[in-house]
Amino acid sequence: MAVFVALGAFLMTLAGGWVAQRVTDRRHLVLGFAGGLMLGVVGLDLLPEAIEAAGGHIFGVPAALLLFVGGFLFAHLVERLLAVRQAAHGAGEERVPQVGLTAAAAMVGHSLMDGVALGAAFQVGGGMGAAVALAVITHDFADGFNTYTITSLYGNARRKALVMLYADAAAPVVGAATTLLFTLPEELLGCYLGFFSGALLYLAAAEILPEAHHDHPARSTLLCTVAGVCFIWLVVGIAG
Repeated sequence: MAVFVALGAFLMTLAGGWVAQRVTDRRHLVLGFAGGLMLGVVGLDLLPEAIEAAGGHIFGVPAALLLFVGGFLFAHLVERLLAVRQAAHGAGEERVPQVGLTAAAAMVGHSLMDGVALGAAFQVGGGMGAAVALAVITHDFADGFNTYTITSLYGNARRKALVMLYADAAAPVVGAATTLLFTLPEELLGCYLGFFSGALLYLAAAEILPEAHHDHPARSTLLCTVAGVCFIWLVVGIAG
C-alpha cells in the first residue's frame, strides 16, 4: 500500500518540475515562489518535525537545532569551497554547477526519507499512513518544483535538471519499498531532517531569493514568495 501511494508522490513531483519548466518567461516569479516554498518547508514542516523526532538536548540546545545550524554552515562551506576552486581555474564569479547538483541530490535524499516515513507510517496503521501520505504527496509538488529550479539556477543543462527531477520523483517509491526490509530509527530521521533544513534554508536565503530580486525587484516577486510560504502552511494544516 505504501509503495502504491508513493507512486502518487512520483507523479506529483513530476508535476512540480513540469510547472517550473513552463514558466521560464517569468523566471523571477518562479524563483520567488521557489524561495517561499523552501522557507515554508523548512520553518513550518521539516524543522518542527525534526525537533520532535530527534528528542534529546546537547548542552541545553535541541540536537535538531544544532544540526540545523550545522547544515546551514555546511552548505555555505561547500559553496565557498567550490567557488574558490572554480575561481582558481579562471572561471570567475559565475555560479558553480556542482552546487546546484549537490543541492538537488540533497532534495533527492529528502524525498527518499519521505518514502521511508510513508512506509513506516503504514506499518503503524492505516490512519497514520493516510495522514502521512497526504503530507508527502502534496508537498512533493514543491520538491519537484524546487529540484528543477535549483539545478537550472546554477547553470546546469536542462538534461541534468530533468535527471535530478526524475531521481527526486523516484526516491519516495524507493524509500517506501525499503521499509519492507527495515525501519529507520525516529531519532536518526529527526537528526537528518534538522541538518537538511539548515542546508535548504541557506539555499533559499543566500541564493534563490537574492537571485529572484536581482533583475526584477518587483512587488509581484515578493507576493510569489509569500504565496509559496502560504501554500506550505496550507499543506501542513491539511495534513495535520
